[in-house]
Amino acid sequence: MARFAQQTAVSPDRSRSEIEQTLLRYGAEQFLYGWSGNAAMIGFSYKGRTVKFRLPLPARDDPKFTETPARGRRRSNETQIALWEQACRQSWRALCLVIKAKLEAVESGITTFEDEFLAHFVLPNGQSVGGYILPKLQLAYANRNVALLPNESEFAGSVKK
Repeated sequence: MARFAQQTAVSPDRSRSEIEQTLLRYGAEQFLYGWSGNAAMIGFSYKGRTVKFRLPLPARDDPKFTETPARGRRRSNETQIALWEQACRQSWRALCLVIKAKLEAVESGITTFEDEFLAHFVLPNGQSVGGYILPKLQLAYANRNVALLPNESEFAGSVKK
């Protein structure tokens, strides 16, 4: 199956700018962008919620860029860079699509902001809700334990009775 925007010519800068403009149009209050290593990050605030998307980017030395698939021959530096840049453009376009689609679904009343962005909400400790709950969910499924809610000690001081 072909990947979305696999052949796009839209630069990562233009996609990032489009994401920022989309967030503004839908009422975001803050926006930030950064990168470290092989990942970029988009963050924004909306109605008192802080949301963060981590965008994994391909490593330049990934064999799919450095070697031909059939025989594993080394590609030229120019070809490696061109393939890597194309993969980065595709990733940015996909993130742009996801954010637009989620915001439009919320705006159209199909779903809620919380339902669409919950996994990407940033907790007070800086961790995402998804990063917090996913290991617990995996453990629950591995143990066939459907009780996903933490015990009271995990919420000590954060839940008012």
